[in-house]
Amino acid sequence: MEKNIVLIGGSTGIGKELALNLAEDHKVFILSRTKPEFSEQNTEYLQFDATKDNIEDLDLPNSIHGLVYCPGSIDLKPFKMLKLEGFEKDMHLNFFSLVKVVKGLMPKLKKADQASLVFFSTVAVKVGMPFHTSIAAAKAAIEGFAKSLAAEYAPSLRVNVIAPSLTNTPLAKNLLSTDEKKKKMDDRHPLKRVGTPKDIASLAVFLINDKSSWITGQVIGVDGGLSTINMN
Repeated sequence: MEKNIVLIGGSTGIGKELALNLAEDHKVFILSRTKPEFSEQNTEYLQFDATKDNIEDLDLPNSIHGLVYCPGSIDLKPFKMLKLEGFEKDMHLNFFSLVKVVKGLMPKLKKADQASLVFFSTVAVKVGMPFHTSIAAAKAAIEGFAKSLAAEYAPSLRVNVIAPSLTNTPLAKNLLSTDEKKKKMDDRHPLKRVGTPKDIASLAVFLINDKSSWITGQVIGVDGGLSTINMN
């Protein structure tokens, strides 16, 4: 069955990979600030800034079967260098804008037969990491929100979170800008490489589709073993 999937932030990185994969079987509405450079038969682009715009104003189908919220940030700084505005910015993009999107789409999500919602966290919520205080706090809010939402709306909605480690996307370009940096980041992971958009998108596609119909309220790590394996 072809589903209507709303993909927030699907123009680059993980979102782009996800859009291309989902479009093989579903109708994908890509909502982002910039128009994707690709064009697929089953995709439709709508300009949308999750931090400013109201999703209720968009011309979307009456029934939405899946929602994936991709916007995120990587602002890694020592706590002493972070201002309150930095925390507020991360919370606004990662969490409050997500809540606004979910609220705006809820009537359409409830009209589908067990709609699936997929959000993104970070391995840094489970594993304490220096310089991650702001982004880890914002992503932890997403994890708590998702579990509570899953409980409140079961069985009509499924809500799950993917918690990746560092992934080779435009968002992470400063952390992987040289061969030396790339090797250092590769070696931190038991599987000796950072993630790729395909690694993350493949799980998101699974969570959207009916093959995952008995999975909800989960935070699933896709992190090369970093969160659970100690190689020292």
